[in-house]
Amino acid sequence: MTLLERLAQELKSALLARDAERLSTLRLLKSAVGYAQIERKTDTLPDAEVVTIIHKELKKRREAVEQYDKGGRPELAAKESREITVLESFLPRPLSSEELEQLVRDAIQETGAVGRKQMGQVIKAVQAKAAGRAEGKVISEQVTKLLP
Repeated sequence: MTLLERLAQELKSALLARDAERLSTLRLLKSAVGYAQIERKTDTLPDAEVVTIIHKELKKRREAVEQYDKGGRPELAAKESREITVLESFLPRPLSSEELEQLVRDAIQETGAVGRKQMGQVIKAVQAKAAGRAEGKVISEQVTKLLP
């Protein structure tokens, strides 16, 4: 089952269960996917692109939580946190720190990187292999740690 099919199924079950908050979050995700489909002039998107869209939506929610916390609006921060939980349920299992470290070491070896100037090449190689299972920030931190 593709992520788009799963999204449609989850939307239907949330609608039948009258779970307004989950339904709202799923509709937001469906809308973001719809915009991407229009932008790319296609009817379907591969799972990798859907995962990328989910990561973008998660980033927006995390930034909103941070801003609401700073602004003293804990009820809105809690709502965004619940949306994060719903969105994360669509992501593949994240890489463990050991798996990510091994991926970074392999990428450093493959690219022949010897310093921080080649950091971009290493990050690009790791992101291609991780396929949405690790956030860019985490990958960048790991590469920084392992490159001399």
